[in-house]
Amino acid sequence: MGACETVRLDAFSTDELSRYSRQINLRELGEEGQRRLKAARVLCIGAGGLGSPAALYLAAAGTGTIGIIDDDVVELSNLHRQLLHGAHDVQQLKVDSAAHRLGDLNPHIAIETHATRFTAANARELISEYDVVIDGSDNLPTRYLSNDVCVWLRKPNIYGSVHQFEGQASLFAPHLGAPCYRCLFPEPPPRGSVPTCAEAGVLGVVPGLIGTIQALETIKLITGIGDNLLGRLLHIDCLSLRMREFNIRRDPDCPVCGKAPTITEPVEYEQPCAVSTAAVSEISPLELHTMISRGEAVTLLDVREPFEFEIARIDGAQLIPLGDVPERLGEIPRGGTTVVYCKSGLRSTHAITFLRGKGFDSLVNLAGGIDAWRAQIDPALPKY
Repeated sequence: MGACETVRLDAFSTDELSRYSRQINLRELGEEGQRRLKAARVLCIGAGGLGSPAALYLAAAGTGTIGIIDDDVVELSNLHRQLLHGAHDVQQLKVDSAAHRLGDLNPHIAIETHATRFTAANARELISEYDVVIDGSDNLPTRYLSNDVCVWLRKPNIYGSVHQFEGQASLFAPHLGAPCYRCLFPEPPPRGSVPTCAEAGVLGVVPGLIGTIQALETIKLITGIGDNLLGRLLHIDCLSLRMREFNIRRDPDCPVCGKAPTITEPVEYEQPCAVSTAAVSEISPLELHTMISRGEAVTLLDVREPFEFEIARIDGAQLIPLGDVPERLGEIPRGGTTVVYCKSGLRSTHAITFLRGKGFDSLVNLAGGIDAWRAQIDPALPKY
């Protein structure tokens, strides 16, 4: 980690000394460790499921400056896992909500907010201002971008990711002898192959656990205590509560940190989690609304789960969850136009691809799913 400015113990107020007394009493951390924490600058990419616990514990521990970048607003569906925010914060910018909560938790630290998307245009400038980066992003383009820039700027990158009941964490830092994210995954997976949390679901406790581990690794790195996750990938299965550890090594042919790098400038990938619709016919929400308004014959097939159908649906839609489609082919019309939709377009595309193999040839995908329908046609529908 880059050297932090030295902070004298007498620079701590009486309130701070009392607040951090349990940490300072730790022989391994002590006064010097607390000084290092106060001098440190940590950037949290994302104020969501991973960023929430990470930022909360860093603030509580006395990390001097915490930067938070996020361009999203708080939604009701965030609250089961994003504990930085409360019901009164819904529709507020996440960075504003986070700053208020962290400032209330510890008024002795500085919170720097960046209400913008993390992009190739601003990544270098943002990361250069901090000592450590916590990647709490929920999408692969951001994960690759943060990794690459951290490699170039020689900044430790505390990695975490979650999926349903599983999570993993590591510390990527080639300048400290560890691999980078691309040593494991040189390129993003094909579009449509990775579901989002909204599509796959996630138990709220899981990002809480992984984000806490990210905070722990950050504190250990800053203070120089303990063994960190350099060269190790920790995987946790929360259903069985079993942990596995994998040794990972630097790839000499890595396109970013290898001997002959082929990627030397930031890459702005498209969202790999987004659905690929190249081979699937689409209809926009406005076009579908016009058809329905004109009384044109159209069948609406909703392939989401029943609980989603209860939250928000298009009037007249027939519900057949994606997993039930193979057993319920007889309920799907083979003639006329059938518009298939889900939340964002991923499951509906998979449904259409499968049904085409069974002889259905009049299927159209609703572009953007019910999320797009809500945004463009019916904003009164609940968002989840």
